[in-house]
Amino acid sequence: MKSIILLFATLITIAQLSAQDFSELFKKTNPSVVVIKVIEAESTGTGDPYEKVTFGSLGSGVLINADGSILTAAHVIQLASAILVEFPDGQSIEADVVKISNESDIALIKTRKAPKNPVVAKLADSDKANIGDKIYIIGSPMGLYHSLSVGYISGRHIEQLDFSRAGKIEFFQTDAAINTGNSGGPMFNLDGDVIGVVSSILTRSGGFEGLGFVATSNIAKFIMETEGYDWMGIDASYIDGKLAKILNVKQGGGFLIQSVADKSPSYFMGLKAGFQKIIMDEKEIMVGGDIMLSANGYRFNNKKSLTDFLTYFQGMKKGDILKLEVLRSGEILFLEWKL
Repeated sequence: MKSIILLFATLITIAQLSAQDFSELFKKTNPSVVVIKVIEAESTGTGDPYEKVTFGSLGSGVLINADGSILTAAHVIQLASAILVEFPDGQSIEADVVKISNESDIALIKTRKAPKNPVVAKLADSDKANIGDKIYIIGSPMGLYHSLSVGYISGRHIEQLDFSRAGKIEFFQTDAAINTGNSGGPMFNLDGDVIGVVSSILTRSGGFEGLGFVATSNIAKFIMETEGYDWMGIDASYIDGKLAKILNVKQGGGFLIQSVADKSPSYFMGLKAGFQKIIMDEKEIMVGGDIMLSANGYRFNNKKSLTDFLTYFQGMKKGDILKLEVLRSGEILFLEWKL
């Protein structure tokens, strides 16, 4: 009996120590976590190109440099017409997108002025993290700002890509609770260092079911240094085969514009977004917008061609001319934009 009581007391002590550890870690790292508020405008999809709905969305992020540089998820800010970053001490500062990688769901944004008294998070080497490691996540699930969830790294998933300079995308799987609003928030190890950026969940119910995915910090580092592309404020889907034939794309493939963010480079270039929702092969898409066929001689007849062009685009300088060939309402048009 004494042994059972001793064991029970030991377990209670361990649990109390663990709770205390996370309490201190939260106090240490929470000041680096931000709330990201985004304004977007998108077509209603009912067939009227001028009928749009404006709405706000919410995500999370983590400050990684005192100059206001913040890591978040690409899908949080991809189509933003305005971004506002709120810091735990009450500061609210507008921000702009610096780099984005949709494949890895990572984006780097920067506030228009440096925050006062910044608390900067450290990016750890995610290769040193192991399945079974205990972790914690801070974010704003369902609008509940600066919420803590604790769990484990449940798996590591790597996908090799032919159309990315990184050659792969990499995600941690976790059982730590992730919900709407957590996207873009940091995953910390028990040293209080960032090892990932929250991306998505796998769910049948629409809510969290213990399957969350977090882009690793090493992929985030690579994107910031080399891989990320300048933000264009566009959502485009590659089409080929049956749909390309239906839309009269004679070269066999192209990029169908789904959405264009207000006041983005794509907006000022004159690109038109889709405005009619259809279901094709059990997938909802928006048609009626431009189909990009080529840009400065790079013909978009396969998925990799866009990455090749974006690599070229990164080398363009201020004053250079970007010339797009698009298919709009059955006609070939050329759009020019001076960087």
